[in-house]
Amino acid sequence: MLINKINNRDSGIVVYGITPPKTGNSPEKLQDIANLQIERLRDQNIDGLILYDIQDEAERTSDARPFPFIETLDGYHYSETYLKGLDVPKIVYRASGKYTQTELAGFVNGAPADEYLTVFVGAASTTADAGHLSLKQAYELKANSASHMLLGGVTIPERHQAKGDEQQRVFQKMAQGCSFFVSQGVYDVNASKNFLSDYYYHGLENNLPLAPVLLTLTPCGSAKTLSFMKWLGISIPRWLENDLIHSQDILQKSIDFSEQSWLELKEFADEKGIPLGCNIESVAIRKVEVDASIELLNRIQASLNR
Repeated sequence: MLINKINNRDSGIVVYGITPPKTGNSPEKLQDIANLQIERLRDQNIDGLILYDIQDEAERTSDARPFPFIETLDGYHYSETYLKGLDVPKIVYRASGKYTQTELAGFVNGAPADEYLTVFVGAASTTADAGHLSLKQAYELKANSASHMLLGGVTIPERHQAKGDEQQRVFQKMAQGCSFFVSQGVYDVNASKNFLSDYYYHGLENNLPLAPVLLTLTPCGSAKTLSFMKWLGISIPRWLENDLIHSQDILQKSIDFSEQSWLELKEFADEKGIPLGCNIESVAIRKVEVDASIELLNRIQASLNR
C-alpha cells in the first residue's frame, strides 16, 4: 500500500496525477470522463492517484495565462462520486487559501484515512479571502485534528536555485506533519540534483530521516503547452526550450528527455539512499498528450522492473 511505502520511506513509489473535470458537465458526462480515466489507469500498477486542486493564479504573475482558468470539480467529491472503480489510494490536493477552517476540517476528519492522503498547497499570492486559511494555519489544523490521514507537501527544486534553502523548507514541513513530498514539474535536472544533494546532507548532518520525494514528470506536446508550463513556474533551461521548439516531434522529445532525467536522478538518489519516487502527469487535456503521459508512465515502470 502507498501508505506503508511512505511510512517505510521506500524508494520507487509511482503515482499518476490528474486534474478533475471542469464544473458544468452533466453527471453523465462526468462519469464518461471518469470511465476513460479508470480504463486508462486500471492496469498500470500505480501506487496512487493524485487529484489536483486548481486555483486561479492570475495574481502570482503579470504574464498572460496561455490557457484560460476554468473551475474544476473538487477532487474528493470527484473521487468519491465517479472514481470508485479505480481501487488505488487517492492523494487529494488542498489549496489552503480556498477553504475556511470548517471546510478543511470537514475533509481532513471526514475522508477515510486508509483510502485518502492529502497535500496542502499555499495560496497563489499573499492576498487571501477573509476567513480562508494560510498554509501555516492548514498545517496547524491538521496537527490539532484526530485524523490519521497522511499529509504531504510540495517542493520546488527550482526555488532552491534562487534561495538555496529548499531543503530547510522541506524539513520544516516535515516538522509540521508532512511525511512525503511532490515536486513541481522537473525539466531542470541540475536544480533537482542540487536540491536532493542539500536535502541529503542536511539530513545526514542533523541525524534527520529523509521523507520520500516524488519527482513530477510532465510531457510537453506543443509550443503552447510549453508556454503554459513556464507560466506555471516550471523552470526549463534555454537550451532545452530551443531543442523542444525546433524538434520535429516535440512530444517525443519531451518524453525521451523526461525518461533520461528520471534515470539520471534515480541513479543519483540511489547512490545516497534518498527515497525517490515519481509522479507522472499531463498538464494538457489533448488525447495525444495524455497518451504520451501513459507512455512515459510505462517507461518509468519498466525502469523499476514493475
